[in-house]
Amino acid sequence: MTKAARLVSPQRAAVLAHIAERLAGNDPGHPLRVGIDGVCGVGKSTFARDLVAVLERGNRPVVLLDSDGFHHVRDRRYQRGRDSARGYYEDAYDFDALAERVLQPLGPGGNRVFAVKIHDLATDAIVTQAIAKAAQDSVLVFAATFIQRDGLRELWDEVVYLDADEEAALARGVKRDAAALGGEKAARAAYESRYLQACRIYLREQEPKAKATVVVEHSDPDAPVIKR
Repeated sequence: MTKAARLVSPQRAAVLAHIAERLAGNDPGHPLRVGIDGVCGVGKSTFARDLVAVLERGNRPVVLLDSDGFHHVRDRRYQRGRDSARGYYEDAYDFDALAERVLQPLGPGGNRVFAVKIHDLATDAIVTQAIAKAAQDSVLVFAATFIQRDGLRELWDEVVYLDADEEAALARGVKRDAAALGGEKAARAAYESRYLQACRIYLREQEPKAKATVVVEHSDPDAPVIKR
């Protein structure tokens, strides 16, 4: 059993099935580019894995890309300081590379050859040879915050926005990252000063919820509700 095949609640399963049916019926003539958006801690990566598990039961190839493979190098990520919210918003992800090496090649007129990753987060090494070719009818799923920033929104065919109460997202993010960030207290401080502040910039400047094609209330991941 793969990690993506974990047990989910009946309500979550129904929401995933509904979205998967919508995506399966969307054939733009090139690989379908699906983004999973939402603030830090909302549960994007788990939702993406669960959605892919459902999509894989259909008759279209599915590609799940890990957003950890599309970061900038460490010096760029922290050039404004480790506590900078603007630095996280502007410098964490290499969205130019995501556009040029993934979304555009998979879009109209593209050659369907895309980068699987462009950076190794553990070693901070640039990756140049991790490439693959997508089938024309494939579905690509990519989950990350800020994916509807200027210059990116028009490159997605579908965007699922996970909406949640900020405190609920904060609590999940802190629990998830406490070990990596030096304990629960340090993790909460990092979220409040850098990560959630960056999300607030994103919400204020881009209004991603309004731009998404699907909106899911996700304060409780076991009881999600499709709002649009």
